[in-house]
Amino acid sequence: MKKLFVLMVCAFLSYASHSSYAQSPYGRNVGFGIMVGDPVGVTLKYWNQHENAFVFDLGSSYFGSPRIDVDYLWHFDAFRSDIAKLYAGPGMALGFGKGSSFYYSNGILYGSTGTTGLGVRGVFGVNIIPRDTPLEIFFEAGLLVGLSPDFGSAVDAALGLRFYP
Repeated sequence: MKKLFVLMVCAFLSYASHSSYAQSPYGRNVGFGIMVGDPVGVTLKYWNQHENAFVFDLGSSYFGSPRIDVDYLWHFDAFRSDIAKLYAGPGMALGFGKGSSFYYSNGILYGSTGTTGLGVRGVFGVNIIPRDTPLEIFFEAGLLVGLSPDFGSAVDAALGLRFYP
C-alpha cells in the first residue's frame, strides 16, 4: 500500500510538472509573433506559471519609434473554455525618438516634443489558442498613461498572432 501511494504521488508530480504551462499551445512556454495596431511590431510571450505570463513587444507607435512594452498578465477562464481566455495586467512602455502624441495644458492643445517617452499601461485582452496548433491569436486594448516627457493618456489596441515552436 505504501509503495502504491508513493507511485501515485510520483505520477501526479510528473503530470503536474508537464502541465504547468498548459495555457500555452502544446504546453510550451515561449512564443513569438507579430502584432498590428498600436504598437505595430513583434511580440514575445513567456509563460512563467500556469496562468501568468510576461509579454515583451518591440515596435512603432505614436508614443515613439522604436517602442518597447513589458507587461505582466494574469489569464482567467471567463468563458469556461480551453480555447479562449481573458487576460489583464499592468505594464510599462518606453518610446524612443520623437512621438506624435498630444496633451492638454491650461486648455491649450500641445504636441509632444520629447525624444524619450515613459509610460505605464493597463492591458485587457482575449487570447484564442486553437486546438492542435502551435498558434495563439490575441486581441488586446488598454490605457497608456504617459509620464515623461509630458503627462497624457491614450488608448492602445492591437491584434496579433504568436507561434510556439
